[in-house]
This record gives sequence, structure tokens and C-alpha cells, in this order.
Amino acid sequence: MKIQVVVVGGGAGGLELVRRLGAKLGRDDFDIILVESNRTHIWKPLLHEVAAGSLDANLDEVGYRSHGHRWGYRFFYGSLESIDRAARQVVVAPLHDDDGSELIGRHRLRYDYLVIAIGSISNDFGTPGVKDHCLFLENRSQADRFRKKLLNHCLRVSRTMSIDPKLEAFVDVAIVGAGATGVELAAELYNSASALKHYGLEVFDESRLRVTLIEAGARILPALPEPLARAAHAELEALGVRVLVDTSVTAATEQGLSLATGDQVRADITVWAAGVRGANVLRELDGLEISRSNQLVVRPTLQTTSDERVFAMGDCCFLIPPGEERPIPPRAQAAHQMAATVYRNLLRMISGGDLEAFVYRDKGSLVSLSRFSTVGSLMGNLVGGRMAVEGRLARLVYLSLYRMHLLAIHGWVKGVALILVGHVNRVIRPRLKLH
Repeated sequence: MKIQVVVVGGGAGGLELVRRLGAKLGRDDFDIILVESNRTHIWKPLLHEVAAGSLDANLDEVGYRSHGHRWGYRFFYGSLESIDRAARQVVVAPLHDDDGSELIGRHRLRYDYLVIAIGSISNDFGTPGVKDHCLFLENRSQADRFRKKLLNHCLRVSRTMSIDPKLEAFVDVAIVGAGATGVELAAELYNSASALKHYGLEVFDESRLRVTLIEAGARILPALPEPLARAAHAELEALGVRVLVDTSVTAATEQGLSLATGDQVRADITVWAAGVRGANVLRELDGLEISRSNQLVVRPTLQTTSDERVFAMGDCCFLIPPGEERPIPPRAQAAHQMAATVYRNLLRMISGGDLEAFVYRDKGSLVSLSRFSTVGSLMGNLVGGRMAVEGRLARLVYLSLYRMHLLAIHGWVKGVALILVGHVNRVIRPRLKLH
């Protein structure tokens, strides 16, 4: 019987892991299986560009079935429901069609080794109305939904101004959370708004857009050094973004947001990007230990504390490195590094060797303010210390992160080809995706 390795979650870390396992172990003696609730993969740090319409996800997404055929793993379309550790089985939830009819019933997959890499979900902190009235940017379908609503409201304003130029009409967008996602989305919206006049909305431009960015903390971008956060804050305000810090949201409504100060923020579209936590399903995984943030607690080897045959990595795992006070942050670079460690540990476990401890190397943080600016800090192995970067250098490094992701999931030959195709598309394709 083949040794079966099941990886649940095809994000940045999970997809890289199954590619490496499939390429290394092949199909003869091993069966590598990826379970994922989406049919295609899009790099999560790009979702704000998909939402704003400045990136066509159809050009950048990766189909799991074709990718699995190329790299020697099998793809199962479905969602994790639970696991049976005694039987070493993953329980996959029933699959339903859009009309609610059941396509595939609940079923089980055997595993010898299991890796859980399902990422994270937005944390609404129990704020009333958020689930009903706010949009999230956790996957492509949510980003597409935001883009459609944005384009509809832009069309509404353009039509209103065409009928009566004296009327004051605006598209109001409120973004809760001034981490990387919120800040990048705010800037990208102005980039898209400035281009709409070239695509049929002649009377619409960035002056018709009003974005409010709300942060409960003392400043935006807490992961960056304070001088860089101040520079980003100033750049956003120069674009026209209204930035509110030290401001808590008490409720979300159909009309916008209620603040702890008693003020109201009107919004046609409200985006919640105020933090992440583990998915609810992690509470149902046959006694695996979870943290307060609903993440799976793991050992330094990235094995779960309750079962050495079950690994967790990426945003859904909780690990405080020895000598540190805080857990490893939920970032794409952490998922990439964890994928490499889990890959080596699985090979060592299969061969009977000793497992290695995961060592997180923080290589810095970069935040893109669309075409207007890029800020960040580089550290660790990149520069031999810590260095603040802005402008063209920061933009170059920021773009290289996605190129490294392409190489990690496609290999060098196809990865380089896709990078070259990307350069061509930026020249010949429209600036905005308007459908």
C-alpha cells in the first residue's frame, strides 16, 4: 500500500509543499493529495489588486488539477470537516451545487501523514453587524464581489454627474484595519479610480472617490518602523484618504460604521481587514490543541502537540519560538519558510531520521501604495541587519516577492516564463478589469 500524505489547504505554503513532495516522491510508492475548497489558487497578497480591478486574476491564477498533473499530486475539491485520528482519516464535507443540491456526499481520505494549511479568516472581534454588512478579502470570490460592487457604484456616480454636473456625487468606501491589506487597498482604489475615465466613465475620476481608513491602534502599519508608517500615512492623506487612528468601530450597518466616539462613517462599501484568526473548523479536529486565536498549537518541528503525524503550518498554526514572547506572525514569508521545514521533516519522518526545529527568519515587511509609492524594512539575511527602504528599491523588492512565489510553485522553467509573460501583459492588456 502506498504511503499517503494529505495536505489540506492550497495557499502559498500548501501549494508549494505538494509541488515539492510530488516532484520528490513521485507516484509509484507515494500518494500525495491536496484537499482545497477552491478550484484555483491566487496569491493572497494580490487580492487587494483583484478587488480594485488593477489585476486580472484569470491571468495569474493556478488551476490545481493541471498543476497536480504536472507535479505528481492528486487534487480533491472539498472542505475539511473534521479528522479521525484513531483511524487516520480526513473527513471531507459534502459538496453542494449553487442551487443547494448535493454533488458529492461526505467522504473520508486515509492518511499516513497529514498537513493542515488552511490559512486564516478575518476576525470581526464580535462586532455587531460586521458579518452582515462588511466585505472581506480572504479569497478571490470575495475580491471579485468587491470589484463588482465598486464598479456599480462608480457607474451610479458617473451617470448622476452626466445628468446634472452640479450634483455632488461620490463613492464612499470605508476600510477597517490599517495593516498591509487595508493600506494597500486604500491606495490601489485611487489608482483604479484615476483610470476609469479612460474606459467609458468620462465624468468619473479619483475626486469622486472618498476612502476612510480606520485603525483602532495608535498608528497604521504596526509591523513597520514608525518613520515608515508616518511616511505611508502622509502618502495616503495626499491621495485623499481620510485616516482615523485610535478609533474603534462599535457596529456596522447598511449605511456604514458606528464609532466609539459616537460618530458615524457613511459608506457605500465597507471592508473589514482588522485582523485574522483560525477558522472555526479547527475547533473540531479530534482534540488537537488550539490557541486563544483559534490556531493549532504546534511543536518547534511544526507537528501538532497532540499528534506527531499531524503537522500544521502557515496562518492556521500557533508557535512561539524558544526565547520569544510573541508567536510567529501570519505572513506569506512565514508560510513559505514553514513549507520548506515541513517538507524536510516529512522526508526525515518517512526515512526514520530526526526532525528539525523550525527557525523563522524575518526578512522584513513591504507595503505597496500602488504606483504611488512603496515602503518597508528589510532585515536578516537580505541586508545583514535592518534597513528602511522606500521608492524604487522598495518597489523592486516588493515585485520580486511574487516572482519568488511563482518560482516556488512552478519551478524555474515555467516560473521564469510566467514572469516574462507578466511583463508582456502589463504592456498589451488593459489597465483595469471591468467585468
